[in-house]
Amino acid sequence: MSALSGVEGVPHPDVTRFAHESERRFARILDFYGVLWEYEPVEFALEWGPDGRPSSGFRPDFWLPEPGLFVELTTLNQRLVTKKNGKVRRMGQLYPGVRVTLLYQRDTLALLAKYGLSGDGLSRSGIARTA
Repeated sequence: MSALSGVEGVPHPDVTRFAHESERRFARILDFYGVLWEYEPVEFALEWGPDGRPSSGFRPDFWLPEPGLFVELTTLNQRLVTKKNGKVRRMGQLYPGVRVTLLYQRDTLALLAKYGLSGDGLSRSGIARTA
């Protein structure tokens, strides 16, 4: 949760369980600048079954409470990028008041490289999109 990292009971990028290394590195950048963040705090229902229960959802990677913005990071896998683009579009239709930014791998890698956190084995592609 950034500016509070290190305070007892507050998530920290070195102990939070991220799905991908780029998410941990992104959290370190947010921490460096004192930006409050939460990792995958909420899932938005995108489709519902006949019984009314959610059958499909989207859980953005980060919630930044100060700007009121969700951030989703992507990978090079085009199938996943296409799927995430669809989920961001669907979110915009269902939840027009919720702000979400999709950072493509190129954007994430540029940030990581700028702050010396790029690491080996990461490649470049993509652009940013805000819904």
